[in-house]
Amino acid sequence: MLYEMRIYHCMPGRLPDLNKRFDTITLKIWQKHGIVPVGFWTNVIGDSNSTLTYMLQWESLAERELKWSAFAADPDWLTARAETEKNGPLITHFSNAIMAPTAYSPMK
Repeated sequence: MLYEMRIYHCMPGRLPDLNKRFDTITLKIWQKHGIVPVGFWTNVIGDSNSTLTYMLQWESLAERELKWSAFAADPDWLTARAETEKNGPLITHFSNAIMAPTAYSPMK
């Protein structure tokens, strides 16, 4: 099992819009493509209160490539993303890491 951690750094004041997009749009499209979210977090204490961190679960890098590519090209996603960003982008930048659990990790 692999886990992908993605951190989205939002434009000022746009974190609520990003959260709404995930809640009402993105998760449904991910479900259609078999993308499995592990969890979503916002910072209570930390560098910024305008970041969204989430993790996805993958069986392999090949699965990730196949499913993420299909999601990124999905016409429903492209339309929804354009609509939710008609007043400007929601994020300034993002980072991601794909991680494998250690032998002693409770999460495998």
